[in-house]
Amino acid sequence: MQVQFREYNPFDVWIWVEFDMVPSEREKQYVEEVFNSWFFLGKLGGFNAENLQVQDVGWEISHMEYDHQASSSDGLMALMHNMGEFEYEGVWGRCWFDLGTSDAIALDILINALQQFSQDFVPLQGLIIGGENEDWSVESSPNQELIRQSQLN
Repeated sequence: MQVQFREYNPFDVWIWVEFDMVPSEREKQYVEEVFNSWFFLGKLGGFNAENLQVQDVGWEISHMEYDHQASSSDGLMALMHNMGEFEYEGVWGRCWFDLGTSDAIALDILINALQQFSQDFVPLQGLIIGGENEDWSVESSPNQELIRQSQLN
């Protein structure tokens, strides 16, 4: 699976998925479940790079003391704000996101998950984060009202 980044605005970003062939309804459902799960974790603040206590300790986490005050500090909350409906055209799928203040680690986690997903479940040719697909204008999206509302808030 090729990963490509284009123009990126975390508050207004399209994520494009290219399938090997036109996806079946079941394959669409699987891909959407990956994205829905990722977004739900982001909505709950799961992608906060300021609080990676377990990761920072390393491999030996037996009897680790977790700092609960650090996990609920007054730092900037890392929350995703909004997700559009998935759309499909031919071998392409796309979805719009307002990733809010979630940290960039969210994108690494999505890429890692989709790479494994592509190997084990539904082969994906590519993932494009940001920008537009020249063959499929975002202006034609039924999500435009949701995008406008999100940008007003």
